[in-house]
Amino acid sequence: MQFAVAESVVSFGMHQVSAWICEEQELLGSIKTNTDNIRDEIGRMRAFLMVIDEREYMHPQIREWAKQVREIAYDAEAVMDKFMLRFADERSDRNCGCLGRISISVKNLRCRHQFASEIRDLQCRLKTISEGHQRYRDICSAVSQRTSSSAVADGTWYDSRGDALLLEEADVVGIKKPKKQLVEWLCSSYSNGLRVISVVGTGGSGKTTLVRKVYDDAVVKMHFHCHVWMTVSHSCKLEEFLRKMIRRLVGEINQPLPQGLDAMDADEMKEFIYQFLQRRRYVIVLDDVWGLNAWEAIRYAFPRTGTYGFVIITTRFHSIGHAASIECNGHVYNLEPLSQEESKTLFCRKAFLGGSCPTYLEDIAAIILKKCEGLPLAIVVIGSLLATKNNSIEEWNKFDRSLGDELEGDHLRRMTKLLSLSYYNLPHHLKPCFLYFSIFPENFRIYKTKLIRLWVAEGFVHPKEGKTMEEVAEDYVKELLDRSLIQVAETTNYGRPIRVRVHDLLRMIILTKSKEQNFLTIGSGGDTRWPNKSRRVAIHRSIGNMEDIKGCDQLRSLLVLDSVHALSKRNLSKLLCAGSSPLKVLELKGALSNKIPDYVFRLHLLKYLGLKNTMVKTIPKSIAKLRNLETLDLRFTKVTELPIEILKLRRLRHLLVYSNKQHRSYRPFEDVQSFKAPYKIGRLSALQNLSDIEATQAGEDTSIVREIGKLTEMRSLGIKKLRQEDGKDLCSSLGKLTNLRSLYVASTAEDEIIDMQYPAYPTPPLETIELRGRLRELPEWLPALHGLTRLYLRWSRMKHDPLNSLQNLPYLMEFELYHAYEGDRLCFRASGFQRLKKLWLLSLNRLRLVIVEKGSMPLLQELYMSGCKSVEEVPFGIQHLGSLQCMDFSDMAEGFVTKIQSQREGGDKWNLKSMRKWM
Repeated sequence: MQFAVAESVVSFGMHQVSAWICEEQELLGSIKTNTDNIRDEIGRMRAFLMVIDEREYMHPQIREWAKQVREIAYDAEAVMDKFMLRFADERSDRNCGCLGRISISVKNLRCRHQFASEIRDLQCRLKTISEGHQRYRDICSAVSQRTSSSAVADGTWYDSRGDALLLEEADVVGIKKPKKQLVEWLCSSYSNGLRVISVVGTGGSGKTTLVRKVYDDAVVKMHFHCHVWMTVSHSCKLEEFLRKMIRRLVGEINQPLPQGLDAMDADEMKEFIYQFLQRRRYVIVLDDVWGLNAWEAIRYAFPRTGTYGFVIITTRFHSIGHAASIECNGHVYNLEPLSQEESKTLFCRKAFLGGSCPTYLEDIAAIILKKCEGLPLAIVVIGSLLATKNNSIEEWNKFDRSLGDELEGDHLRRMTKLLSLSYYNLPHHLKPCFLYFSIFPENFRIYKTKLIRLWVAEGFVHPKEGKTMEEVAEDYVKELLDRSLIQVAETTNYGRPIRVRVHDLLRMIILTKSKEQNFLTIGSGGDTRWPNKSRRVAIHRSIGNMEDIKGCDQLRSLLVLDSVHALSKRNLSKLLCAGSSPLKVLELKGALSNKIPDYVFRLHLLKYLGLKNTMVKTIPKSIAKLRNLETLDLRFTKVTELPIEILKLRRLRHLLVYSNKQHRSYRPFEDVQSFKAPYKIGRLSALQNLSDIEATQAGEDTSIVREIGKLTEMRSLGIKKLRQEDGKDLCSSLGKLTNLRSLYVASTAEDEIIDMQYPAYPTPPLETIELRGRLRELPEWLPALHGLTRLYLRWSRMKHDPLNSLQNLPYLMEFELYHAYEGDRLCFRASGFQRLKKLWLLSLNRLRLVIVEKGSMPLLQELYMSGCKSVEEVPFGIQHLGSLQCMDFSDMAEGFVTKIQSQREGGDKWNLKSMRKWM
């Protein structure tokens, strides 16, 4: 792992050095040659680091060498950043007079000399460690030849996955329900052909244990003629694997091995397996599959017709499980963590040898158990370790405090090795992204979009042709989720992740890795230990005076992640070194009063500035100095207007003003805040997110919606105070926003008409729309938005039923009408709204009847009706909504309440499957 971060820093840092040198070659001249030499030398080391990156075992000499390479890479990036800052200041002064230019020239000569001197120093250091390159390569070769048996002998490695095969069923907790389901899948099917069952879960979740108990079940043994258990693992070689499978298959029936087995190639062995299984009922377990290519390499060895066979796959990868099972008409079982009760039972069984937890230890036991988060392996290992300690509160509290350190000790080595397998298996570009989760506090649920912006600002995301940096970063998140290294903490109503988190025990492991790498310093009170060179600082709790802090000249990121005023102005100044720091990320959540300190605007390399939940009221003109800024987060601040100087930030991609939650509010128009932006905002051509901008500013006759059409990268747009006469320009602009996914439009007042009956061509790929204001009728282009998933119409007051126009939207999942329709009847037609899951009918004062035809809304799960005081009957045809789970009626007519109560007393006449709420 050490090598992954070093290699990624080398790659990113030296790439930026080269790009910057080309830009400044007139100023630096011959220095470019020396810099290229450094880049080439580090490139050779980088190749070596990539070879040994995936190895869990590291020779101490290699570890030390990697540390030296990492430090040089950090220092090289620091040199580059320092001079980028210097010349950024110079470019801002080039319009000064003659004497000023002379002074700049003198300073430039000094800077060139200093830069050349530091380049030579880096070259000397590189030369020193490069002289041992051949020696390290020899060591790496020797490491490659070490066998797993020798690793076990010297105590460096023990694969505890095999322990699962030795557990008695009485020792296993929470296995009854999943085992029953798997046995049922295996033994209840009578159709011939191949079926694949995939059991998916994170490392240590009990996949192997569960499948072994199913494999050994007496019913399963009787049901199949042939049973074979194969462990795949990520280091499996195909020929050896197939040869071992053949030996086990023929051994099942005491048949001699085929002649020439050792000389067979992979295709010949797959043909033998195919013929052997052709007329047999078989179940084969492929335990611990690490790559889809492993399954693809052997899948055709299993006959698909003329037989009755099952392959059970265990894997940490959701993509592998789904791909294999879907292909063969099988099943996927996602193994969930143990429940709280199951966890406690297993913990007591191990920690107290089957007895109950003493009353005086219950609180601390609950704290320790919570960190295990239902992970069976963690519960067993930690419980067994606590069984060896005295049952005193002092001992248990001490263990809890040192749990992170204990993970590196001998006691928990087996568990950490197993949990670390997924980490070491990560590709190079994902390791720093995963390590970044160490920045956030325990149990922290981070918004996916924020995480993506931070990764981009940190330089972790590599460009990919045809995709934005944010899209590439989203792929990174998906891959970490697929590998079960992070978890979804919150989703949208249609299943898309909103927030993610990391398991507490995995967080402890990456905290250890972060400490080894000097990747992060956490400020968590007065006991913070500041390293000599801090690259990232995360403030988790309020910290006292920092008189002894030093080594901030390489600080790249500062994130305040805790409560208000967690960082004093004085301490902030020290961390930023009075403006000399080459900071890229500055998150000051709740840490500022009403003014941004001046030294923030001397951070010319800053890419991310987060001011959320601060009391900042104004953005000064000096914001223009932050020319590299990509994200400006002003949500929940007092800022309502930006200076025109903001238009100089040509790299700005995300301008976040008010929380999106305000879009879902029901506040009166005059109480809804909006944001004043400069009229020529179209100059910010890289902008992707812009919320709550005023279409027409006070005292102006012109609208800025024409300018919006120049923001061709826009993905999320919120416009308020739109006048009726601005509708044509807005539709014209929308036709130019070919990347737009989310749109919010609000008129100036409740009775102001939103006139959008103009072509928006080509139609933008919108997924979410909220229109707040009066509509004579629906925009003609709205039913053509085939990718639309969420539609909210508020204060529309339409005379005509909008359902006929919207019912054929193929992916619509959420639909709301609030003061949006003035008719007395709504009819949901048969075959309409085929994917709708949530429906709100709110404050439709004249509505008297709701009809649901058979075949309409087959997937509807939640129905909410409120303020529809003319409705006296439950929607006619509601019995057709077979997927309905929640129905909520509030603020309805008195007669409606009386009728529904009588119907409840008379029984469930609608035959709903799982109704949770009636009124």
